[in-house]
Amino acid sequence: MNPDEMNTGADSSSAVDDVRTVAGWIDEARAITVLTGAGISTDSGIPDFRGPNGVWTKNPAAEKQATLQNYLADPEVRVLAWRARMDHRAWGAEPNDGHRALVQLERRRKLVSLLTQNVDGLHHDAGSDPDKIVEVHGTIREVACLECDYRDDMGIALDRVRLGADDPPCPECGGILKSATISFGQQLVARDLLRAQIAAENCDLMLAVGTTLAVYPIAAVVPTAKSAGARVVIVNAEPTEMDHLADMVLRMSISEVLPRICGGIARLS
Repeated sequence: MNPDEMNTGADSSSAVDDVRTVAGWIDEARAITVLTGAGISTDSGIPDFRGPNGVWTKNPAAEKQATLQNYLADPEVRVLAWRARMDHRAWGAEPNDGHRALVQLERRRKLVSLLTQNVDGLHHDAGSDPDKIVEVHGTIREVACLECDYRDDMGIALDRVRLGADDPPCPECGGILKSATISFGQQLVARDLLRAQIAAENCDLMLAVGTTLAVYPIAAVVPTAKSAGARVVIVNAEPTEMDHLADMVLRMSISEVLPRICGGIARLS
């Protein structure tokens, strides 16, 4: 799609100039760190959480399932959570052009780290190098015990639910199972946070895509990169908490604009 045709909500000539500017910055960059949030997956049919059509916006009770204290204390919350996992849209979702554009950055040897708040695994499906992906909030594709080191493919646990186990216990210790995602009140993996911090400190361009930048500590990578001298580009449909830090904000369709800017100036001609 020609950038003139994008629905940007802004003057079209200004939008074209902004896209061209960012594409030029990407051409110049040697080390790009990308942070993605739920917004990059909405065009794959996975709703975000806090947007106008978000999961928690439409059903505030669903947020209880993502809070560790509630999950541990209330068996009914766990039952509802397992039903939600069974029906999660990630199982039928496919990567969109936004995910694939970030693979293009790798092929151009620009991308050094892909930090994601998403748990859907679509960056893997798109073909991003697993060694570059840091899933700071974990993954729905695996199940983990909260009381021992058991961890396995989520499909195994979901098969048990299909066979009638509303709240399947750990097959090794009998403890509580949960998706290998980070819930509210649950500690993030220290190694992942360290990798994210190092990536932010050593990039020359930080690209934040589809995230409101309101969830810490991962949102801190943006000011960290800015302080280290990197340019900051934010691509998001709605205003974010850090628009004031950005060198450029592109309020455009992620799956439309990422292929344009990641391809560089030559692709815009």
